[in-house]
Amino acid sequence: MTTHLLLTELTRRVRAEVHSRRPTCPCGAATLADRPDATVVRHADTVAKAHAPDTAPADLTPRLTTAAHLPGILLPPLGETPVDLHGRLVTFWPYGEPVDPENPDAAPWEPAATLLAHLHRTPAPPDLPPMRGPAKAALAMARLLTATRREPHPAVVPVLRAWRTLPAWARAETPMSDTTTLCHGDLHLGQLVRHPAPDGPWRLIDVDDLGVGVPAWDLARPAAWYACGLLSPEDWSRFLGAYRAAGGPAVPAGGDPWPALDVPARALTVQAAARAIAKAIEADRALDDVERAVVDACDRMGSTPPELAAGSAK
Repeated sequence: MTTHLLLTELTRRVRAEVHSRRPTCPCGAATLADRPDATVVRHADTVAKAHAPDTAPADLTPRLTTAAHLPGILLPPLGETPVDLHGRLVTFWPYGEPVDPENPDAAPWEPAATLLAHLHRTPAPPDLPPMRGPAKAALAMARLLTATRREPHPAVVPVLRAWRTLPAWARAETPMSDTTTLCHGDLHLGQLVRHPAPDGPWRLIDVDDLGVGVPAWDLARPAAWYACGLLSPEDWSRFLGAYRAAGGPAVPAGGDPWPALDVPARALTVQAAARAIAKAIEADRALDDVERAVVDACDRMGSTPPELAAGSAK
């Protein structure tokens, strides 16, 4: 199915979903995302998402059920069973107000960390699949290798070198050692919304990568930004302090958190660099300053072995 037809059909489907419940619908509509891995449209107070083409119902359904049963942490779906739309799984959600990208000073670092800590402390359902963080990092590397086979890029060498220093579990080559901790799998500020909009409490969204695994992965993107100089020490301290205050198990309650965070933070840095280079090649442009910063971090990482937490698999 072409992207245009999918978007048109998804828009029709979410309109029908809303009108079945609200005959006086104000009919506010928008396309929130239209990417190969996800198409998301909004109609009034309802959002419809067409998940990635390779999404398995057996994986998505328990993730939806988990979100439905944790409404104080995750935004609950409007139904626990995805529907098929021309071969794509579609789910429906209430609309939540996202983080304002134009107001970085209002970024909800403490709420994000507190929600993560509560998620990590929640017993995981027995049928939940593994958290997809390492698998997504491996996909980013595969995309980079495909792009550079067509067009070589000088920045690829330090990224590959940094990737090879990571333990096998962080490259999705072996299972993660933790098979019981409930994780989000792809935490960043775009994964938070206020519900009810516009000023309800913050909730985590996007269950595509939800699963069991190493909880430090959920702290890895802010940790990587901090290590690369893209997140201020003050914001990093707010985030880490709130996570610890809420009893989060990913790092020790005190002292140096880096033995637990180093490998996941390195993996997220490599993933960001791989995506940046691939996108730059595809758009025929140079790397911007932020993209260059993560590539430079990979260059530094390649000469220093990762710091492993006690008991970590290599």
